[in-house]
Amino acid sequence: QVQLVESGGGLVQAGGSLRLSCAASGRTVSNYAMGWFRQAPGKGREFVTEILSGGSTNSADSLKGRFAISRDNAKNTVYLLMNSLKPEDTAVYICAARSVLQPTFDYWGQGTQVTVSS
Repeated sequence: QVQLVESGGGLVQAGGSLRLSCAASGRTVSNYAMGWFRQAPGKGREFVTEILSGGSTNSADSLKGRFAISRDNAKNTVYLLMNSLKPEDTAVYICAARSVLQPTFDYWGQGTQVTVSS
């Protein structure tokens, strides 16, 4: 089992930046794909970005250029750097993990709230 704990959320003004962290425990996740999703009030869960075990990344087209994912395998941690934040980025940001053998994410964190004020 993999446990995921997000941190780093909070209140930020539009145009600001935040870096979220996702600390994994239970297993080493260096061979896992790690991802970030978000869920805004009244909306479904939305894919943000993922980083594969080899370091390559995939991101939602609408967020490319503003959001960047990275990983530190020595710390078993994944990060999401968010720049030029907009009020519509307000959501709960959720970390997820999937093993290389799985087509879908099967481990999820509880999420961290990000609120962007205008």
